Amino acid sequence: MTQKNIIFSILAILLIGLQPITAQQKQVIDQVAAVVGKHVILQSDIENQYIQYRLQRGISGSAESIRCQILEDLLFQKLMLNQAEIDSITVTDEQINQEMERRLRYFIDELGSQEKLEAYYNKSINDIKNELRRLVKDQMLVQEVQNNIMMNVEVTPSEIRSFYRSIPTDSIPMINTEYEIAQIVKNPPISIDEKLQVKERLYTLRKRILDGERFSTLAVLYSEDPGSARKGGELGYYGRGELYPEFEAVAFSLKDGEISEIVETEAGFHIIQMIGRRGEYVNVRHILLMAKVSLESLEKAKNELDTIAALIRNDSITFEQAVEKYSQAPNKSKGGLLLNPYTGSTLFEADDLDPQVSFVIDKLKVGEISDPVPMKTEDGKDAYRIVMLKKKTTPHQANLKDDYNRLQMMALQQKKQASIEKWIRNKSNSAYVRISENFGDCNFTNNWMNE
Repeated sequence: MTQKNIIFSILAILLIGLQPITAQQKQVIDQVAAVVGKHVILQSDIENQYIQYRLQRGISGSAESIRCQILEDLLFQKLMLNQAEIDSITVTDEQINQEMERRLRYFIDELGSQEKLEAYYNKSINDIKNELRRLVKDQMLVQEVQNNIMMNVEVTPSEIRSFYRSIPTDSIPMINTEYEIAQIVKNPPISIDEKLQVKERLYTLRKRILDGERFSTLAVLYSEDPGSARKGGELGYYGRGELYPEFEAVAFSLKDGEISEIVETEAGFHIIQMIGRRGEYVNVRHILLMAKVSLESLEKAKNELDTIAALIRNDSITFEQAVEKYSQAPNKSKGGLLLNPYTGSTLFEADDLDPQVSFVIDKLKVGEISDPVPMKTEDGKDAYRIVMLKKKTTPHQANLKDDYNRLQMMALQQKKQASIEKWIRNKSNSAYVRISENFGDCNFTNNWMNE
């Protein structure tokens, strides 16, 4: 594991942050492995990490080298926590609680239920929350220290050029074919009749449940929420602030076994059944039905886009003007350019593209637009769009002319890394750091053994 990986993944140092109690861990005779300021690193901290690394990460290397790497990870973390105290950096209880609830929701979803979470860690939910709250607070403080260190780090054009020239010729990265794509979207409205039909279907399902049919069976058969339908509509335990507001208001008001009236949210229409309540969490089932755009509305949107495409091809209007005037997509203010969620740029490699977009783009030349094609919006609604291939690169080694932004980010990351390394050298020399002689043979990246 390189120092770069260690530092920039420091929020993942504790992995899940909570460790299940195993027979192997119970056998560890605890002792102090290191001290940084007032912060103690225990042998059990290292062993917990070691077991998780072996189970989840498949890290190669000797057991002792891995333990040394883990210890250096923890030394970094404790050094930053020590600096947070010196600089009087704080995080609010509200920030901590929001992050803690987010993680708990993730853990519960991964394991299937709150009971399984408690069984996995062999702790009550209150004990888990108390332990997680401390870990979350420490990680948030570490992040604040890192942000402060890198806050004013920037790279100049000359530094970017120097960075590029410093890369050995045989190490200059290869850039695959990339595409820049823009779109004009038409979102057909859902008619009142469509909504009434969906509500009528839900009323019928609700009556069948009240007449004795099992909610879970009907959820499997009819719910349009694929994630929960296969589990009989069960969502698992959720806290406040994690569901649609309209859904949450009703869910938290139900009694055990009670069936709600119809609830409308951004996702569609629901009926909800309370399964159980545990402290600040509720577990409910739901059946979701979504009102669909009518075929007539979809055909109308397609025809409108056909007309717009003809105007563009006849040079009656530019694509950019058409985006501004007609598109109903959130990205219309940016010329309709699609944003790559993996890189934050407007360039996509083929594997990053939605298969449907990739199929359409493959048939276009740069500057050409497609015929209207069906699409799904971010909230799962049917719509139509036309797309334009704005740019297509050929595979090449990175260069300053074509890949300046990419090289700028690489140079910036290198400079940020250097600022972190410099900070660690300075602080490890001035802070109180003591490491157990059991780790005297570790080949640390930094000199922690100051006497």
